[in-house]
Amino acid sequence: MGACPTSSHCGIEGVLEAYHRSLRRVQLYGPTNFAPVVNHVARTAAAVLDGSQYFVLLIITDGVISDMAQTKEAIVN
Repeated sequence: MGACPTSSHCGIEGVLEAYHRSLRRVQLYGPTNFAPVVNHVARTAAAVLDGSQYFVLLIITDGVISDMAQTKEAIVN
């Protein structure tokens, strides 16, 4: 993966690879609360002040999000 850390997936190819691998491993069931995850990733990304990294949050869902209002607010923030 080149200059990428071993715990990361780099570029769009890495994101797609993670997506396809996840689809084979995850079992979707509820409740599905995304706001805490979105907020956690946002805090992690905000801690990188020099712009040397970018973050992609891949969300896989069956379409039922239990905390939709909070998730929308977290994404907007």
